[in-house]
Amino acid sequence: MGILDIEVWAKDSKKHQERLGTCKVDISSLPLKQDNCLELPLESCSGALLLLITLTPCAGVSISDLCVCPLADPSEREQIARRYCWRNSLKDLKDVGILQVKVLKAVDLLAADFSGKSDPFCLLELGNDRLQTHTVYKNLNPEWNKVFTFPIKDIHDVLEVTVLDEDGDKPPDFLGKVAIPLLSIRDGQSNCYVLKNKDLEQAFKGVIYLELDLIYNPVKAGLRTFTPKEKRFLEDSRKLSKKILSRDVDRVRRITVVLWNTVQFLKSCFQWESTARSAVAFVVFLATVWNFELYMIPLALLLLFIYNFLKPTKGRVSNVQEGQESTDVDEEEDEDDKESEKKGFIERIYMVQDIVSTVQNILEEVASFGERIKNTLNWTVPFLSLLACLTLAGATIALYFIPLRYIILIWGINKFTKKLRNPYSIDNNELLDFLSRVPSDVQKVQYAELKLCSSQSPVRKKRSAL
Repeated sequence: MGILDIEVWAKDSKKHQERLGTCKVDISSLPLKQDNCLELPLESCSGALLLLITLTPCAGVSISDLCVCPLADPSEREQIARRYCWRNSLKDLKDVGILQVKVLKAVDLLAADFSGKSDPFCLLELGNDRLQTHTVYKNLNPEWNKVFTFPIKDIHDVLEVTVLDEDGDKPPDFLGKVAIPLLSIRDGQSNCYVLKNKDLEQAFKGVIYLELDLIYNPVKAGLRTFTPKEKRFLEDSRKLSKKILSRDVDRVRRITVVLWNTVQFLKSCFQWESTARSAVAFVVFLATVWNFELYMIPLALLLLFIYNFLKPTKGRVSNVQEGQESTDVDEEEDEDDKESEKKGFIERIYMVQDIVSTVQNILEEVASFGERIKNTLNWTVPFLSLLACLTLAGATIALYFIPLRYIILIWGINKFTKKLRNPYSIDNNELLDFLSRVPSDVQKVQYAELKLCSSQSPVRKKRSAL
């Protein structure tokens, strides 16, 4: 370990960047597995940077050839499986599991060079871990045959595999991408994935062959679900798009329609538009209110989960579509006025863009929140829905046997003493942390695996249809 160089940058609405200052940290002098709170003065400017650094040995990250595949050795696989068995569920809660990815080959890639070839390599991203293969030059059907091992911190992470074309000193060209949720992995099977475009919504040219193997502890994974989700360090800023804005408006409209229909249904029960329905609703209301106990709230939600699990699967999946050098003083003043007007006009354009972008982000959050609740109830991700059922069952039993004041007392003591027990803990809402793991309808489309046509590639099929 050596010196960690840190740069602080400022970015305004015009996408202009300015470096504010730098500082250095000697990593070798810091103790391992301990929270280190540092206040570092910035060089070349006033101010300081407050950091919380924790050094943890990174176990499990590796790159190797197929001949030295870690999980291929039975003894090593058994040792790893024992590390994540049920008996070790409460040991090192941050170490949830291990993922092994065999990047075998790609077929029929897009030609990115004038020569009709490409120089492809693979970039693998899991959370904030990024690994890549070597480059295979002048080839549209590259074979990498590399094995990558990742430590799992969150079972709800998504493995992103991007195929890129090396282009010298220029940024690499995009050749296709796939996103694979960890919970959808079928262990040990060699799968052929159709490459998608950058938005992960449509098929791109070519396919990639991967073999995935996942070992994890379900208890650790479940407990990790109710903690804040790790933010991506490298994340593309959302772009203003008429298509995305229109899609988000439509998503919010659909949620609004569902809520409106529910309100109208309840209203019709009070107005006796249907005698039978209103009579049943009246009896249910009387029985519920007369016999109501607090434990019935999580019990009712639990019954709703069971009902959605037992009903036919049809309809669960929803699709989302979406100058002169010499002049006199007067001329100079006129030019200054014009320049000022031009700058003012540009400022207004950027202001409108910021407002529309903010509205787009708000619509995205509202729509995603509603869709995540729906997808939890619809068992879109069985692991999460089952975890919700277990939580509701526990809440029902607790509310039935334990007085409410004791539960509120335990909750309050936990909240008040959280910062005392762990000064660097992040304040969080467990329900929102849970819902952040549930995919929205847009993410369901992005994570869906496309079926490969045996006779032709997806792009050729699309062109032939035209």
